Amino acid sequence: MPEGLPCAAEMALADHGGALDAVLAAATTPCVVRGLAAHWPLVRAGRDSATAARAHLASHARPRAFTVSLAPPQAGGRLFYDQAMQVNFQTVQEPLDAIWARFAAAEQAADGRAIYMGSIDIPGWFEGLDEANPMPLGAGLPAAQDALASVWIGTASRVAAHNDFPHNLAVCAVGQRRFTLFPPDQFANLYLGPLDNTPAGRAVSMVDPDAPDLLRHPGYATALAHAQVADLAPGDALFIPSGWYHAVDALAPFNVLVNYWWRDTPRWLGQPQDALIHAILAIRDLPPAERAQWHALFDHYAFSGGEAARAHLPPAGQGILAPLDAAAAGRIRAFLLRSLSR
Repeated sequence: MPEGLPCAAEMALADHGGALDAVLAAATTPCVVRGLAAHWPLVRAGRDSATAARAHLASHARPRAFTVSLAPPQAGGRLFYDQAMQVNFQTVQEPLDAIWARFAAAEQAADGRAIYMGSIDIPGWFEGLDEANPMPLGAGLPAAQDALASVWIGTASRVAAHNDFPHNLAVCAVGQRRFTLFPPDQFANLYLGPLDNTPAGRAVSMVDPDAPDLLRHPGYATALAHAQVADLAPGDALFIPSGWYHAVDALAPFNVLVNYWWRDTPRWLGQPQDALIHAILAIRDLPPAERAQWHALFDHYAFSGGEAARAHLPPAGQGILAPLDAAAAGRIRAFLLRSLSR
């Protein structure tokens, strides 16, 4: 564990009457639930061997190609950029048995090559895997009942700090994982990379956490002062609230993580990341005085919650200023698509 960093808080289900929903509903910062999935057949298989874990996954796999990322030994397991700011790995699609052969060869060679299968949609690529290894997200946490379940499979690897918009419950099923977590307000001190050229869809920290250059990235020392670390053994779970940045190290020769994403707001609402990119296109390069005007308008219409912007209008005449529903969101989305296509 990096010296001086506190552990993420640990919360026991026994303290909440065995209800996972109560633990997650009460958590506003990252927390670890030890042994949450210790009973899973996948966890038990992984304790036997990597081969047994792969056999369990293969027994549920659908007959289709899987996407796998491959990084050479010189990458040191770090899935990142090369010197030209292109990703330092290649991505191919192969049948699962061919990918398993790659893992077996990597375990024999022990040369540090990275094999990484990220964010595989469980229902789409596996039949019955989620039923065999269930997660009790119940009626006490309604938004999580529609959680997106994904599996992440790989050799030892390092993934740079990034954040996700949804809440995240990450379960270490096989191997060991270390999460280094940073509060959302530390984004500037993580020195994020480009928004449109990313290793996996989210902007990542450009700081190498194993060898930080504090002359080039002095604010990273402040980020570390606010960081937390969570070390997960098989069966342990980590709750990561929306917006928290997390670097992820997979520490064993073979690792499997299952995660669940959900948001507290309806899925028909837009993605804030899309609004940010559109604001860069439409606002960032305006003259300072015009930017200030739009800053005030954004505060009035969006960041304030919008109550003052509609208070003087009758409900029937508020249009999109009224609280949104699915139909209004659909109209806004259609309007934006028409506007952007001009």
